[in-house]
Amino acid sequence: MDLKEILAITGFGGLFKFVSQGRNGIIVEGIEDKKRMVAFSHYKVSSLSDIAIFTDEEEVPLKKIFKTIFETENGGLAFGGKIDEKKLKEYFSKILPNYDREKVYVSDIKKVITWYNILQRNGINNFEDETPETQEEQTKEVSENSAE
Repeated sequence: MDLKEILAITGFGGLFKFVSQGRNGIIVEGIEDKKRMVAFSHYKVSSLSDIAIFTDEEEVPLKKIFKTIFETENGGLAFGGKIDEKKLKEYFSKILPNYDREKVYVSDIKKVITWYNILQRNGINNFEDETPETQEEQTKEVSENSAE
């Protein structure tokens, strides 16, 4: 599953996957609890692929940060629970040394770690970027299948 399909909804904990378009919004399913709900059109819904973290030079996509956490933790979960702010900032400094300390709040760091752990617990841990070669191969396969 690609991060484009994983959604965060402001005001709701956890992460969701897109199921289908509804009459008044979109139908989503909780990644962990598998419960479905309607995300009404007035909800603020963000795809994880559209979220990035500010650094001193540029914005770094969430997928790249998840990949770094994955590599740092050797494919395991990142620490969670109640951790003091100082330790959170130290940990995030290892993951993204040049993150913008004025624009990235502790709440943002907690959210990134929580989201990573949710994805990891549910077997969604392919944080590799698709190479243009891979995309070309997929396009070719689709074209060949369509021709049959």
